[in-house]
Amino acid sequence: MNTLHNFLFNVYPYVCLSVFLMGSLARFDRDQYTWKSDSSQLLRKRQLRWGSNLFHIGILFLFGGHTVGLLTPHFIYEPFISPGDKQMVAVVAGGMAGVICFIGLTMLLHRRIFDDRIRLTSHRTDLFILVILWVQLVLGLITLPFSYGHSDGSVMLVLSDWAQRIVTFRPDAAGLVALDWPYKVHLVLGMTIFLLFPFSRLVHVWSGFGTLAYVFRPYQVVRSRKLGLTPNTPRQP
Repeated sequence: MNTLHNFLFNVYPYVCLSVFLMGSLARFDRDQYTWKSDSSQLLRKRQLRWGSNLFHIGILFLFGGHTVGLLTPHFIYEPFISPGDKQMVAVVAGGMAGVICFIGLTMLLHRRIFDDRIRLTSHRTDLFILVILWVQLVLGLITLPFSYGHSDGSVMLVLSDWAQRIVTFRPDAAGLVALDWPYKVHLVLGMTIFLLFPFSRLVHVWSGFGTLAYVFRPYQVVRSRKLGLTPNTPRQP
């Protein structure tokens, strides 16, 4: 068990991150035409609109909360909020975002499974990744009562210490041994999602981050043919 624990929480994270980064680069270089999320918006548009919006709002909040909560060193927020209070904020805010995300993802999953037209036109990986995300979200919601039972913030500190050691290449998973099983399964499945990322429709997330470049892009000059203008013909006063 100690060997398995060491592999899952000290070695497996680096395997997943390596495949995540190198696999994404390889797919972008070799299969750019697959770098998208296939649309099925012509079918059940209303359910897609509600499900997609709720899912994306919830998942973006959860992703940001997990990133900031786990990777922010304790000494930065210690003068403003205690570990216990921070954990309670995470339980309440994360729980609300998790419920919103759960409703949206369940609608999307129901749409792909029970609509024959959508199911027949969907790739197997589309359904597979939605199921994995749904299970991961359920596991995250299951951890909430356990976190509420540790109101001193000890769980938050243990998880943060592990995550920060991983990103600084000082892995040490000794503190995770005493954690309840939902946390461990949630962590392993979360890392597995990063492992599957380059081989699924999730790669379109990179394009979402890439759109931030438009904020710094200069204005585009558009000339109308209706006015009889050409790029070399200035408009007459």
